[in-house]
Amino acid sequence: RIDLPGDVTSVAKARRYVRVLLANIAHPRADDAVLLVSELVANAIRHSDSGRLPDGTVTVTLSEPANGILRVEVVDVGSSAAEPRARLDADPVSEGGRGLYLVDLLADKWGSHLYDNGRVVWFEISAHDT
Repeated sequence: RIDLPGDVTSVAKARRYVRVLLANIAHPRADDAVLLVSELVANAIRHSDSGRLPDGTVTVTLSEPANGILRVEVVDVGSSAAEPRARLDADPVSEGGRGLYLVDLLADKWGSHLYDNGRVVWFEISAHDT
């Protein structure tokens, strides 16, 4: 688990954290996990109070793979925004709007839920290609 400040520099820190942890266990889909955590941390900073409040934070947690399945959770400090959803209607020339679409495409499962004063967005990937 790593707690990060709610600013854009935390996206690279989260990627590095996940890459190092997964290199230690030689997870075959480490690149997918790194990409997806990058998207979720960026979304948490962009769309929640984690990035709006001066003391906002984002927490990234990786669970020890069980039966070849890795679970990653990104916790933000909440917002009044709607439930996260994958957008299939992103403008083809837009630089944004595809993060959760990538999560939906690459993760075996993903979802979100409210917790205390925040939101958890999680994904699971197996050690095998989907």
